[in-house]
Amino acid sequence: MLGCSAAAVQANRLAAAQQLAEQCACIVVLKGSGSIIAAPGHTPFINPTGNARLATGGTGDVLAGLLGARLAALPGGDDDDLSASAVDATRRACWQHGQVADQWSPADGQLTASGLARALTSR
Repeated sequence: MLGCSAAAVQANRLAAAQQLAEQCACIVVLKGSGSIIAAPGHTPFINPTGNARLATGGTGDVLAGLLGARLAALPGGDDDDLSASAVDATRRACWQHGQVADQWSPADGQLTASGLARALTSR
């Protein structure tokens, strides 16, 4: 989408996320160690939560569902307010998603997408 290699994106993740957000007029979540949330007119945010447990099949789908639910619950209204609310909802969803992985106990076994979803719904 940016017309560059994955290596170029990884070399400057903040700039790449912000460029894509501006280009597509959308909120971007660039997943990885320190996932980045970027949106037009907003300072990019580096999510401090999450770990390698989230590199498991389906956990990104869980995040997508959580994001969709959070965004669908936002009230309608002024586009500027909605944009700030949508960015905040995205940041919060990414933070919560990562926090569950950070608090996952080895006693609970391997983190799976279904386990992650259950843990998120119990909060």
